[in-house]
Amino acid sequence: MKLGIGIGWRPEIADEVEALPGIDWVEAVAENLCADHLPASLTRLRERGVTVVPHGVSLGLGGAERPDPGRLTALAERAALLGTPLVTEHIAFVRAGGARTASPVLEAGHLLPVPRTWAALDVLCENVRIAQDSLPVPLALENIAALICWPDEELTEGQFLAELVERTGVGLLIDVANLHTNHVNRGEDPATALDELPVEAIAYVHVAGGVEKDGVWHDTHAHPVTAPVLDVLAELRSRVSPPGVLLERDDDFPPAAELAGELDAIRATLDAGRAGAAPRSAEPPTAPATATAPAPLPASGPAGPDAVRDRVAVAQASLLSALVAGAPVPEGFDHHRLGVQSRALAAKRADVVAKVAPELPEILGPDYRDAFLAYARARPMSAGYRRDALDFAEQLLVAGRPADNSARRRLTYWWQDRAAPRPPRRTTRLARAARSVLAGR
Repeated sequence: MKLGIGIGWRPEIADEVEALPGIDWVEAVAENLCADHLPASLTRLRERGVTVVPHGVSLGLGGAERPDPGRLTALAERAALLGTPLVTEHIAFVRAGGARTASPVLEAGHLLPVPRTWAALDVLCENVRIAQDSLPVPLALENIAALICWPDEELTEGQFLAELVERTGVGLLIDVANLHTNHVNRGEDPATALDELPVEAIAYVHVAGGVEKDGVWHDTHAHPVTAPVLDVLAELRSRVSPPGVLLERDDDFPPAAELAGELDAIRATLDAGRAGAAPRSAEPPTAPATATAPAPLPASGPAGPDAVRDRVAVAQASLLSALVAGAPVPEGFDHHRLGVQSRALAAKRADVVAKVAPELPEILGPDYRDAFLAYARARPMSAGYRRDALDFAEQLLVAGRPADNSARRRLTYWWQDRAAPRPPRRTTRLARAARSVLAGR
């Protein structure tokens, strides 16, 4: 399946995307699309013959729980609506906790790395098979960027991806910016990863920008694509001609001319690889002896699949609790890096809530960000960003804030319009909490 050169479609740059020359396809975040109708811009692109691929961000296929049927149904509906040849998601976990750990479910609001262990791979593979059976088109999964490393990992990234493809037949969405991010943040050589993974399984490639601060690379999707990322793309091109390559941009959108310039740089990188040495034939990598898989787990009993899921659940809940709920850092993790990741997660929550509820920063003015970060430190996210916005506003109102009467009235009206006919008070909130406890939630 040949896709060609594409760009991530976002509402903020819909007009620019339609006007860009040489765009063969676009990718849209699946969760941002309604199940029953498309934005007019995507409809026009499809009418021109431009392929639209839905890109999911919330399945959490690397999590300890089996995929949520509702989320799978929603992704399948969007695939059918778009008439797409494939759908994509991530090798990541995005929530943790729940019944397996006897703890509240926590949402990361971010893609977090799966430990590269045989146990985590077993869980991921079963989740991928469930997803494949629920989707009307093939699935491809993306490698993610990470600030942190799991201790005692048993496979490299390339080995982990190769095993995943071997067991499930899933396609790969290789993000070369993420390979560069992991090179800076975790010391992992992109060339080694490309040597080890099955390049023949690549469905398409992501290219995106980021920025380095204090020795940490932040995969922002809000900065221009850098030369080192294009170098990784050239490394990949020297091994295989990818079916598609896509430019991602999610924030601080530049003028259309700058987007066109980045696409030209991507084309030039691919053309230079084509003009150079012939791509090597892709052979399945041979894992070293240290990466030999253990004996298959029994179907039931203390070492069976559910026990494996329980162990993965505890590990992921411990990490996420440390990142978003102030819990102790699990043994073996870098305290400094976890602090960086924790602050990044809180900052992302503040940014996304400001997007989904732009009235909040307008009402609160320059106090919005500090107020939200203080809230985030005490209140982990347990649902989506819209619920997070309502909970933040409710906490402010219960505390009698903001101090300005006019702003507090505006915030009250905003909250009433979306949540309840009466403004929240401390007694109301306590009664709600008591009902939740009595209901066993």
